[in-house]
Formats: sequence, structure tokens, C-alpha cells
Amino acid sequence: MQSIEKEAVIAQEYLARIAKEAEAKFDEHLPPVSDRPSRLHEAMRYSMFAGGKRLRPGLVKAAFDMFGGKGDTIWYATSALEMLHTFSLIHDDLPCVDNDDYRRGKLTSHKKFGESTAVMAGDALCVQAFELMGKTGNAKAIETLAHLLGTYGMIGGEMTDIECEGKEVDLEIVDYIHYHKTAALIEASLLVGALLAGASEENMEIIRKYGRSIGLAFQIVDDILDIVSTTEELGKDAGSDVEKGKATYPSIMGLEKSRERAKELYEESVRVLDGLSCDTSILRSIAAFIITRVK
Repeated sequence: MQSIEKEAVIAQEYLARIAKEAEAKFDEHLPPVSDRPSRLHEAMRYSMFAGGKRLRPGLVKAAFDMFGGKGDTIWYATSALEMLHTFSLIHDDLPCVDNDDYRRGKLTSHKKFGESTAVMAGDALCVQAFELMGKTGNAKAIETLAHLLGTYGMIGGEMTDIECEGKEVDLEIVDYIHYHKTAALIEASLLVGALLAGASEENMEIIRKYGRSIGLAFQIVDDILDIVSTTEELGKDAGSDVEKGKATYPSIMGLEKSRERAKELYEESVRVLDGLSCDTSILRSIAAFIITRVK
């Protein structure tokens, strides 16, 4: 058995390879700046190509390949998931929500293009994502993605996060926020890839549980990094969660117990994969990568 650090390196290499392929497809799937409205298309491309781990496209492709998926339509889904993630970041950074100036070391969309253009860019990416999903021809995948994006998923989590700013909350509320605002779209990435590959209902349930565990672990690690990292290391304003009174795991449990909880979720995620008969090595490595982003 490889060490968790070696597993994380394997995941980084995998995600870098998929990112290169996926980004070539982003370029194909996004409207060109030469088309009107040019400023809007420029803003969409600015945020889509601002960097990032490309975790969600990587998870889509990993699940698709793991369950024996064939064909190129999967790239519509990888682009769609990254567009939805980018849409959420653009809107999350807006002055009326978190009012952040930097994302991934670059000016946020509203700082670069103005608030109205940023709103429209986020909206357009969301719409474009579902246009691409339509090209997969898989209604169940589209339905699953929409559900985990909407008020019972990511958007519901973001709304609850806003409502709880500056308030005393318990662990149940923090779990709800983190699952919905972060883990839901990570879970959706895996489920979409599995659905497009024709995975069984039993295997879909296993993937769902894995996605929930790594999604929660991912957000807990983000909470910790917000406290222990610098703005330069994060590429965005460090300490903003504390400043805004965000509901986070460290604010409820403290740093050490948050680290322990993230490790428990990692262990849960790899344990649930034992229920699959296919090669789960990439998903195990991705789980290791998520947990080793912070010590």
C-alpha cells in the first residue's frame, strides 16, 4: 500500500493531465470573444481560465472511465461542471455576497469587469453548462445535476451560509451548509460521470457516498486553510471566514478536531470504495490529495 503522500502525487498528476485535455474543450465550448456581446464572452473566459485544480472535471472523467464509459460526449460534461463551479465562484465573490477582491491570485470578475458584467457572466456560464449537458443526451444526468445545483443542493447551501453569517450555529447547521454548498457539486460530478458510463444503481449509491465524504473533507480543509495560510498561498483573502463570521468547522470544533474530522471523512471515502469491483485507484488517490492539502 502506498503512503497517502504518494497517493496525493498520483492524483495531482492525473488532475493535471485531465485539466490539459479539459481546458482545450473549454476553449471549444465557450463563445469566442469575437462574437457579440464581446465583453460578456471575455468575462466568461477570464474566470474559466483563471486557474484552479479542475477537480470537478477530473472527477467526472474518473467516474466515467472507472465504469467503462466510451466516447467523447463526456467532455461536454467536464466543461459543464467547471462552468457551474465557475458560475458559483463569480457570484460568491460579488459585493452583495462575500465581496472578495481576489480569486486564484487574480482580480475577481466584478473587480475586473464590473458588477453587472460579472452577474451576467455567471448567469451565462450556468445556462451554457446545461446547453452542453443537453448534448450528452442523458436526461437522468441532467436531472441529477440540476437537483444538486439548486435549492436542495449548492444554491441552498450558499443561501443558508449567507443567512448564518455572524450567528451562533451548531454542528448540524455547519454540516448542512458544507454538504450543500461544496460537497453537492463534487457528488454531482461523480454521479454525472457514472450515469454517462451506464453505472448500476448500486454502484451509483457507492459513488454518492464517496462524493459526500470527500466533498465535506474538501470544505473542512478549505476552512482550515483560511486560518493557517496567507493570502499569497491561498490566492484569495486569507482569514475572510473569521472576519465575516462564517459558519465553519474550526469555529465550532477548533482546528485540531477539524483536522481529525477531515481525516475521518477521508477514511470513510476510501472504505466505501471497497464495495466496487472495478479499479478505484484514481478515486483513492484523489481522496488523498484532498486531505493532504493541509497538515
